Amino acid sequence: MKLLLDFFPIILFFAAFKLWGIYPATAVAIVATIAQIGWLRYRTGKVEPMQWLSLGVIVLFGGATILAQDETFIKWKPTVLYWLMGGALLIGQVVLRKNFLKSLMGGQLELPDAAWRAMAWSWIAFFAVMGVVNLWVAFHYDTDTWVNFKLFGGLGLMAVFVVGQALYLGRYMKADADS
Repeated sequence: MKLLLDFFPIILFFAAFKLWGIYPATAVAIVATIAQIGWLRYRTGKVEPMQWLSLGVIVLFGGATILAQDETFIKWKPTVLYWLMGGALLIGQVVLRKNFLKSLMGGQLELPDAAWRAMAWSWIAFFAVMGVVNLWVAFHYDTDTWVNFKLFGGLGLMAVFVVGQALYLGRYMKADADS
């Protein structure tokens, strides 16, 4: 259920784009994200900082898209979100000397510090690359191709990356279970 809720705005954006075009789809994405945050707040009493950030970015870039009637803004939105997330991890690693992934997931996973560092740096690189790939697709292909990439390509690449992370972390899980 949580996975469906996380992808709710993207799926509705995709469907609305196919039915009505980019500007109504952008409005639908804004409303869906507000509804998603409202639902989370109602059900759990808590909304994660990254979800608030995502809401702010969609309202800002989606609102600019609708007001200016320029799809460039919404095409930048995923890149901005990727780079903000990667940037937060980078600042944590380099400036604050704190691994935000370990802070977030340390209660569920017991890993050596080297594995936490490798995981953080791989996510930083992934977010940087995804931001560039989004811009490349957005500005080298038509909007329909970009929307398809946003749903299928972006989520597909994320799934492949997460599976790779799981395989990498799996060797630490086996080592912990054996000892």
